[in-house]
Parts: sequence; structure tokens; C-alpha cells
Amino acid sequence: MTALPRHSVAVAGIVIDDQGRALLIRRPENGRWEPPGGVLELEETFADGVRREVKEETGLDVEPEALTGIYKNMACGIVALAFRCRLRGGTLTTNPEADAFRWASADEIATLTNEVFAHRILDAYRDDPKPALREHDGISLINL
Repeated sequence: MTALPRHSVAVAGIVIDDQGRALLIRRPENGRWEPPGGVLELEETFADGVRREVKEETGLDVEPEALTGIYKNMACGIVALAFRCRLRGGTLTTNPEADAFRWASADEIATLTNEVFAHRILDAYRDDPKPALREHDGISLINL
């Protein structure tokens, strides 16, 4: 019998402030800027996972408002769901998963993040009610 493929599911919270800037965290292990997020725990709902990941990585309380994209890392089997989030409160606090924060305009996103994270963030600015569907290799999109 052939083993079934294994996937993990991740969530990302795209927090956009009143000035239209998206929150980025800097990962201390690699220095990359990206939106807060991580692996969904087995018993969590999508919304609870987004709230937990954003809180753990930033100290902020958010409310997921819309699913804006579904992304699959074809090399690793990771499926990530990105949600546009409304800021509800809290204070930015560095931690082992985020050693710095930056509010970036849509124009700055592409210069600060890799192609995959840029699309994940910029897709949250779209008004389309359907989420973007994108495959990637961890760095670049496949089949644009």
C-alpha cells in the first residue's frame, strides 16, 4: 500500500492599518520580512489559528475579515490560507519569532519581501470576493 501524501496547513494574518499599510514581521532566523502566521493546530478553526498566530508573533489582537488567498508550496506540501485582518488592539512586542516590525505600503511590499510573500500580502488589498489561488516553490510563483 502506498503512503498518502502529507500536507500541513498554515494561516497568515494580513493586518492592514487605517493608512493602508500592511504589517510585516522580521524573522530572526533568516532576517526576512513577511506577514505573521504559522501552522494551524489540529483542533483550531481557521479564524482561531489566525488570531493565535498574529497574537504570538506580534502581541496584537486581530479579527480575520476575509479569506484573500490560498497558496500551495509545491516543494514542501504546505497549504497556506491568508486572511485580511482588522486590528482590534494590543501592543507590538518582539519575541523569538519576530525581532522587528514594519508597516509597509503596497508599493514597498515587493522590495521588502520575496515574490511569494509579496503576492500573499498584495492579494489582501484586492476587492475580489474570491480568494486568489496560487502555487509556488517557496520563493517564486509557478504558472503565473
